[in-house]
Amino acid sequence: MEKDLKSRIRKAVRDHYGKIAVKQGAGCACCSSSGSKEIASFPADMVSSAIGYSEKELKSVPEGANLGLGCGNPQAIADLKPGETVLDLGSGAGFDCFLAANQVGASGHVVGVDMTGEMIEKARQNADKIGLKNVEFRMGEIEHLPAADSSIDVIISNCVVNLSPDKPDVFKDAFRVLKPGGRLAISDIVALQPLPQQMREDLALISGCVGGALPIEDLEQMLHAAGFAEIDIQPLNRSRKVIGEWFPGRKIEDYIASATIQARKPGEE
Repeated sequence: MEKDLKSRIRKAVRDHYGKIAVKQGAGCACCSSSGSKEIASFPADMVSSAIGYSEKELKSVPEGANLGLGCGNPQAIADLKPGETVLDLGSGAGFDCFLAANQVGASGHVVGVDMTGEMIEKARQNADKIGLKNVEFRMGEIEHLPAADSSIDVIISNCVVNLSPDKPDVFKDAFRVLKPGGRLAISDIVALQPLPQQMREDLALISGCVGGALPIEDLEQMLHAAGFAEIDIQPLNRSRKVIGEWFPGRKIEDYIASATIQARKPGEE
């Protein structure tokens, strides 16, 4: 991908989610409404419930943490344990970080990374509301994580990797920061068939978690190349109904679906 296009994608994604953080309007899963008349808009809790979060989870986070931006529930596959260190790629307002903090307990630690300053500020404010001490939020890009080598037990992410124009670098750096035996457990969007070029180059669709979706085979190859083992990618066909509401009339559900993506860094935990 040409350097100029990558820069334009990063700017479009940063601007899109920066506006969402400031506006904090209703969401439509990954592509929360930020002024586009094309995008449907639904209450965040309704969206999150539809993609796998329980009522208990939704009620356990501070108000404003859930922006309805996900495409699945990585908590359901992460198998988090007390005392573990967790890193969330693209942590937004902190929703998944706060859920993870509850699971790893006071002896554990959760780090959220986001490239949008407005999101980092909102997440820190949300953490202050409930006095969480085992969560922190760091500014950074998911291709260049602000974390030390072999320092993380589990990486989670919710509908964020598809936004990156440098996905191989995302997986390479995730591998770097994971401890031997560390786990990758993310929810994301995959392409069920090749997307038309017009969709792949549409910045609104890229920012809306559609244009950047890759086929499962490509993601598997990237994970293998980064060094991961025990790779398991499972598309969730039931997600296509929800996805079809993101951009009404565009038939995007014919091309993409949500998926769970799991892998492990070889070595002993």
